[in-house]
Amino acid sequence: MSRASTATLTHSPNSPPLDFSPSPSPSPPPARVFPGLERPPSAPSLLVNWIARRVHGWTWQAFSISMGTGAVHITLSEVKHQSSAFTRLQIAFYFIDMVLFLLNTSTLLLQALLYPRQARRLVMDPTNGLYVPLIALSFATIILGTINYGHVGPRFIYILFWVYVALSLFLCMSMLTIWFNKPHDMSQFNPTCAFLIFPMMLTGVVAFNVLDVMDASDVKSLGVLLVGYFFQGLGSFVTSCYICIYFYRIMATGFLDGHQANGAFVNVGPPGFTGLALINLGSHAQGILPAHALVSPLAGEVWYGASVLGGLMLFGLAVFLFVFSALPYWFKVDKQLHSILDCWALTFPNVGWISTLHVLGDTLHIPGFYVVHDVMVVLMCLTWLTLSVFTVLAFWRGEIFMARGEEVVRDSLLGAIKGHHRGQHQDQDQVGVEEGRNHHPRPPGAPRMRANFTLHRLSLRRA
Repeated sequence: MSRASTATLTHSPNSPPLDFSPSPSPSPPPARVFPGLERPPSAPSLLVNWIARRVHGWTWQAFSISMGTGAVHITLSEVKHQSSAFTRLQIAFYFIDMVLFLLNTSTLLLQALLYPRQARRLVMDPTNGLYVPLIALSFATIILGTINYGHVGPRFIYILFWVYVALSLFLCMSMLTIWFNKPHDMSQFNPTCAFLIFPMMLTGVVAFNVLDVMDASDVKSLGVLLVGYFFQGLGSFVTSCYICIYFYRIMATGFLDGHQANGAFVNVGPPGFTGLALINLGSHAQGILPAHALVSPLAGEVWYGASVLGGLMLFGLAVFLFVFSALPYWFKVDKQLHSILDCWALTFPNVGWISTLHVLGDTLHIPGFYVVHDVMVVLMCLTWLTLSVFTVLAFWRGEIFMARGEEVVRDSLLGAIKGHHRGQHQDQDQVGVEEGRNHHPRPPGAPRMRANFTLHRLSLRRA
């Protein structure tokens, strides 16, 4: 007798009958393309265009490359001994800066049109959103290059100045509102948060460059001078709060490591640029204030003397922060290609105190400042060359500015598919409600029933 029949004979009559048929093998779960949407069994894998992945993966941090390029032509323009070949080199960097600016702007605009979900995600993200104001900083380097190399009149430069002020106000106030709308952990503070206020702080630097091509007797020069002082003071005092938070952070957790080690150099920017702006704005105040008979005949000289004193003190702070950030840098920084964009913080934030070296040499007539300035300019160019090589390599390998195919599909199709399904469900709900109202009119005085309850009752009746 077989084992199956034996089991049947010994089976208790009060128990449910035993089933010896082979159980079906469990079917594998359906493949998930993205949450809420299942791939059909016969659906082929989706192929995403290489350009689409690049556009989707582009970030606002790309402007750090154009800012670093702008840092090169700005520092080169301040070398004491110039030549025609040297000027052509600066113009080449200036055009590269403009090309990178247009490339980044057009790519991000294309991303906003094709993948609005990704564009909004970048702006609202507490980390990626910090780099949105970099577009204004990159625009500032183009303005400075236009003043140095462009054959344009003072009126056009004056218009560019107010365009920059408006752009800075819009970006800074918008991003500050978005970023401070949520709480943030102090133990995870990164000095790159100062980018939220950097464009307004850099207004003073743009202002004194604009004043270089304007007449001191023009009333517009007075407006540029006062606006430059106003926003430079605003930005420098706010960024000083970020520097205090930075020291609190490193006292609690030690030196910044990983990709955040690059952000330590961002602290060098505020005191360096503020010292540079104060000295140059004070120099222009010498001619502008007496020309308009403001305050007193000696007001311009007083402003200039106070600006040189304050600029020298801030220059010392900037040099200290640079050395303090450079000492542990090599042992703390993340040496992976995917973090190469963070390394561009080695360039632009250091422009302020490097340029102040040249200004102090002119003001105090100390040749040693020129020597140190030239050495730092060479190091700036070598840093730019090194970062450019590794950035191109990271771009070629897809370490940066490259989204995954499923991310592109999700942001390009998911919204449309969900919207289509939502529209179908709304149509079905509307039809069900109308049917419920036609077949089951509400008696006078009876309470109004909800649409979802009507649909549920209709489904039960049809079943």
